[in-house]
Amino acid sequence: MSRYIMRLDDACPRHDRDKWQRMEELLNAYGVKPIVGIIPDCRDPQMEQYPEDPEFWDRARAWQSRGWAMALHGWQHVYVTREGGLNPVHQRSEFAGLSLEKQKEKIAAGMEVFNAQGIKPVAFIAPSHTFDRDTLRALLECTDIRSISDTIARAPYNKYGFTFVPQQTGRARKLNLDWVTFCYHPNVMGEEDFLELEGFLRVHEGEFVPYPKGQTKRREDIGDKLLRLGYFTMRHIRRKLNGK
Repeated sequence: MSRYIMRLDDACPRHDRDKWQRMEELLNAYGVKPIVGIIPDCRDPQMEQYPEDPEFWDRARAWQSRGWAMALHGWQHVYVTREGGLNPVHQRSEFAGLSLEKQKEKIAAGMEVFNAQGIKPVAFIAPSHTFDRDTLRALLECTDIRSISDTIARAPYNKYGFTFVPQQTGRARKLNLDWVTFCYHPNVMGEEDFLELEGFLRVHEGEFVPYPKGQTKRREDIGDKLLRLGYFTMRHIRRKLNGK
């Protein structure tokens, strides 16, 4: 039986409060404790459409107190390179391709905001899933974070001094894998997205687990590598067909 993890991205003071409230109530109803990617100092122009929520950090601390896992979701959520790094889901990044020193500055600045707000992240989530070895080095030098919510694999594995908890899909669906992370962006969810998710939660309620803490000794194996190859091959084919 698969173990499912719910991941919520793009939490920040400028967000669609009604949709986040709906997601919070839905997950609470089914006892699901997600991992939440919080942007420390969001400057993403797409977020400017949402009014600033003066109570956001209070809400984030409340999530944390209820056992939701907090994650450092980059720094400002602004893309500055066209690199895919170690996990090239997209060819854009806030981190991949930058110098180690620049990445350390961003990670340290993000952590400064979290420390001031009493947020203790257990994992790192790179905007658009893109990061490189220097991102990991920056995390090692500037934080206590030793877990990454990302990459394609069958189950969590240890590499470069981190536990990678795989994230394979953007919607709740049955996959024949040991561990599956669903990545949702509440800000842009529509009515059908919420109804589809609730239907899945109703059927698979007992299969959701909190984000795992601590380090795993498991190493990636041939099954992980083949799964990753298939995933990125299909993404490449779709981009070609779509003319991208």
